[in-house]
Amino acid sequence: MMDEDLILWRFGSENTLIAEIDLMASSMTVYDDVLDERFRDRLKVDHQTGSLIITDTRTEHTGLYKLQSNSVRKNFSLTVYARLPVPVISSNSSQCSSSSSSSSSSSSSSSSSQQNCSLLCSVVNVGHVTLSWYKGNSLLSSISVSDLSISLSLPLEVEYQDKNSYSCVLNNPISNQTTHLDITQHCHTCSGTAALIFFYYLLT
Repeated sequence: MMDEDLILWRFGSENTLIAEIDLMASSMTVYDDVLDERFRDRLKVDHQTGSLIITDTRTEHTGLYKLQSNSVRKNFSLTVYARLPVPVISSNSSQCSSSSSSSSSSSSSSSSSQQNCSLLCSVVNVGHVTLSWYKGNSLLSSISVSDLSISLSLPLEVEYQDKNSYSCVLNNPISNQTTHLDITQHCHTCSGTAALIFFYYLLT
């Protein structure tokens, strides 16, 4: 870069000028008040190498950066990912689902009932992420989003007596956050439903 007279840094689809190095005049200028001041006090340039330095990067700094000089034209694509929140697991206590079967004869009667627990894993204000449910190391379900600042939820239904290990994972290309499911904490037997089913079989 030492043979160049003028080095320019531009940003975005509109080629907004954000930094300028005039080697002949030995001067450097940053235009950090443009684009809603998203670069305010965050831009630095290296006079010797022509490098552009962005400090304290945020998601709004994601985009295309263009280096221009007398002999060089280069584009640099930058993606800044926000820090991931920890997924929150909640249970839908208002829903109790059950399955039952019975057999009877003149001398005996038997019955069985299995209740399920409805769960929801949620995150808010996320973008460019994937939210997934895992059973052990096996992927059960997932949902991905590329938009910014939205909320995501992913349901799961398990049996109350399930002894398997479940986890909800939020990830992007550079990091992840995991919340492990404690079935005893989130899933409680629907005692009223169980009592009703038992009473029904006593009558029959």
